[in-house]
Amino acid sequence: MATDPADLQAQLLAAAPDLDLSFRKMFGGIMGYAAGVVFASLSDVGLALKLSGTERDRALALPGALPLRYEPDAPSSKSYVVLPSEVVADSAALHDWAVASVAGLKPKPVKKAKG
Repeated sequence: MATDPADLQAQLLAAAPDLDLSFRKMFGGIMGYAAGVVFASLSDVGLALKLSGTERDRALALPGALPLRYEPDAPSSKSYVVLPSEVVADSAALHDWAVASVAGLKPKPVKKAKG
């Protein structure tokens, strides 16, 4: 089922107002950032969150969750999981998954000033 990235962005912003999120259009979709680090891919494939370890395994155990794959013949992502539409539609569940994704991010390295 195709989805509208702008609608997914609105749902994510509404579900997680406590997170400092920003978004940029990219390749026909939208990338979500937390503290300057990418954590979400919003595309016609769905809302995919960057997750690792047990959080990724837990997400993939949800009925309907899949590793992100933009095209049917493309390789599956090892870090992004497309959340089921039922999770995206549930603000509390979406909030919890967004928090889990952001919590697992590595901080963006600080560039040293040239001197």
